[in-house]
Amino acid sequence: QVQLVESGGGLVQAGGSLTLSCAASGMFFSITTMGWYRRAPGKQLELVAFITSDGIINYADSVKGRFTISRDNAKKTVDLQMNSLKFEDTAVYYCNTRLIGVEHWGQGTQVTVSS
Repeated sequence: QVQLVESGGGLVQAGGSLTLSCAASGMFFSITTMGWYRRAPGKQLELVAFITSDGIINYADSVKGRFTISRDNAKKTVDLQMNSLKFEDTAVYYCNTRLIGVEHWGQGTQVTVSS
């Protein structure tokens, strides 16, 4: 079955950087759009960035210029490089994909930015 496993979260000071990684298995990774979402305390789930199989990328306005999404089809991983982190980036970050209309999610990784 499809499995998405995130790693790389943690505590960082404002202005710092973190890289999240999502390892996928049980799917044809190279042909699948992969995304990162986040849920901040008391807020709705938000799409942070996605990358298609063709390398088309889109970012939420709130992270443009600071976050970079990338994928390695050979390793079946999708990374989210986060720079210039802000307090408001504090959230649980989830890796996501949709296959044949079914959403698949990782367990999430906590990112906490101290101000």
